[in-house]
Amino acid sequence: MVGVETPPVGTPAGMRKINQRAVLDLLRRNGPSTRPQVAKETGLSKPTVSQALLALEAAGLARATGHTSTGTGRSAVLYEADPTAGYVLGIDIGREHIRVAVADLGGTVVARRDERNTARSGVALVAAVGRLAQETVQVAGLRQDDIVSRVLGSPGVADPNRRCFRHAPNLPGWGKAGLLTELEAAVGPDLVIENDANLTAVGEWEQGAARGVDVFAAITVGTGVGMGLMVHGEVFRGATGAAGEIGYLPYGQMHANDELVEPPARGHLEEATAAQSVVRGARELGLGTAKSAREVFRLAREGDELAQRAVEAEADRLAYTVASIAAVIDPELVVLSGGMSTNADLLREPMDRALHTFTPLVPTIVQGELGDDAVVAGAISVGLRAAEDIVFERRAG
Repeated sequence: MVGVETPPVGTPAGMRKINQRAVLDLLRRNGPSTRPQVAKETGLSKPTVSQALLALEAAGLARATGHTSTGTGRSAVLYEADPTAGYVLGIDIGREHIRVAVADLGGTVVARRDERNTARSGVALVAAVGRLAQETVQVAGLRQDDIVSRVLGSPGVADPNRRCFRHAPNLPGWGKAGLLTELEAAVGPDLVIENDANLTAVGEWEQGAARGVDVFAAITVGTGVGMGLMVHGEVFRGATGAAGEIGYLPYGQMHANDELVEPPARGHLEEATAAQSVVRGARELGLGTAKSAREVFRLAREGDELAQRAVEAEADRLAYTVASIAAVIDPELVVLSGGMSTNADLLREPMDRALHTFTPLVPTIVQGELGDDAVVAGAISVGLRAAEDIVFERRAG
């Protein structure tokens, strides 16, 4: 990092910094602790811990947060990592909504703004995202300099050469060269760009339905279809970052009149499985009043036979998706996320029935726990990992 010099390891200054980092990491991991507890857990001497805590307090990285109350003898001071030492910004860009949150280093969200995405061009969407990001920081009572890490989730795959997104047909203008540079100028420096399904997977692994699971897939179904895959706590992106773009899986009629048909921009599986396909299927069955997937699911809950058949057809398509993934990835768990996941109770039983007719490889399927917050939660988690290092390097002496 420019302007930060790290003392060489082995020098007194270098050892002090190593000890401070060990103490700070312990406080972040274990929460409020006394000096003796920190010494025991880190293996450092009590004088060394005292010196490290004093330095961390002076740098604004740690703070006293109270006293132990054992009822007898002298109470001990409790120390914690100071969550106000820095803040992270998480952004979720979707076809229907833009969601922005600011969190402190303890992961507590201190400001949140959600807004419908009414932009119809890349320029308008960049402007809307930048404005909402600025407003959210202001609502938190912070300055832009207080934000040490910014993470943005979007459909598609970031192209580092053309500085744009590939495979994001639902966001007009998102494939324009230089778009990522425009986003960074609007949101702030050192912006981290990540696929939204990948961030959903991170969020569900950190604090949702996939906690503690080694290999799992988060399938997002809404306006589009995507997948985030995590293996042993790390996102798997593939050679070009397109791992998980399952909307491009082959599905249905691939040839006509012995001539190859040009694939749809959204991909065959996305055309067949995303929310609009539920409406299309319901109308083909004779439910002419269906205007949205939400309405079809509502009617199915109320006992409408045509709507129930449309839901079962969607469950079959999703089961095909899971079967395809299971044969390649062998996940322990599949988490359903996105707008469609709110109807997991209607989909799970017909999905499970269809899945058992497709393949003997049947992973556990669950509904995501984070709902609309999944992408933002993942963005904050990614941001916190970077922010902890950045803040320490900036402030530690």
